[in-house]
Amino acid sequence: MMNGRANESKHHKKKKRKRRDEAEQEKPKETPPTVSIAISGSIIDNAQSLDLATLLAGQIARAATIFRIDEVVVFDNKATSSDVSVETRLNDDDENERGAPFLVRILRYLETPQYLRKHLFPIHKNLKCVGLLPPLDAPHHLRKHEWSSFREGVTLERSPSNTTGTLVDVGLSKSVAVEQVLEPGIRVTVAMGTNRSLGTDCMREVVSSMSPREEGLYWGYKVRYASNISSVFKNCPFKGGYDHIIGTSEHGLKIKSSELIIPAYRHLLIAFGGLGGLEESIEEDGEMKGKHVNDVFSSYLNTCPLQGSRTIRTEEAVFISLQYFQEAINKAGEKI
Repeated sequence: MMNGRANESKHHKKKKRKRRDEAEQEKPKETPPTVSIAISGSIIDNAQSLDLATLLAGQIARAATIFRIDEVVVFDNKATSSDVSVETRLNDDDENERGAPFLVRILRYLETPQYLRKHLFPIHKNLKCVGLLPPLDAPHHLRKHEWSSFREGVTLERSPSNTTGTLVDVGLSKSVAVEQVLEPGIRVTVAMGTNRSLGTDCMREVVSSMSPREEGLYWGYKVRYASNISSVFKNCPFKGGYDHIIGTSEHGLKIKSSELIIPAYRHLLIAFGGLGGLEESIEEDGEMKGKHVNDVFSSYLNTCPLQGSRTIRTEEAVFISLQYFQEAINKAGEKI
């Protein structure tokens, strides 16, 4: 009798554990915390030639990748908000870009895996010097012989034979088939699974671009244009907006990096000014009339107080500052 009750108890515990495991699997994964940087597009105006402007943009892209930045926001210093027109101009092959539109184009080009660029970027004179730049070599910039649980791809016009779905070029020797029917020319993230067969009988799935991040992988940065600094905050793509915003300036508060504390965050933003600093960007923004930097930023910091040069260029400040913030960002991440 006792053995019967013991077996019944064990069976009940197994069923309970199974239900708990199934519930955990069904529970949606939380979006991992993100770190964004905002940079004034006016830094490009300081470059004296196309090749120097391209090299400057390349430094920003390298810094964003090295420090695992999730989003790069490039902002103008316009008095009013109008973010749509630049996105339209970016599709204009003959537009002679300067400033923010130029920086947006180069950053997006560099973040895109090499095998997708011919599909997604038409020939443009402002891409003439990108061959001078070192590759980002980000985790999603995979070689043809490398296998990964995810790959970036572009949808093709051709359909898989003998089945519905879409063919996707993911940079392998053959295109792969995905279950969804999609328009051609769209960049997608494909879950590759463990089956290395490239035949159309092995269907893959297009997933959210956040899926690799949910698995702990760094998967490149998104690029967003903002017409002014208020649009950086107002048009934040993350639910709830940025919950901690840091401004960087030589006029900021001086704190040792080892003593800096960043509170637990979901979406952190670090802003860098252009030739006139963040103060000028706030002054020129019609929606921020009368506001002080302390009204705009959670903290306003000088990340290189002992500088030997009178000026630190923004592309230099990005590297210096992201290293300065690393320890505090990691500690804040442990609290989440």
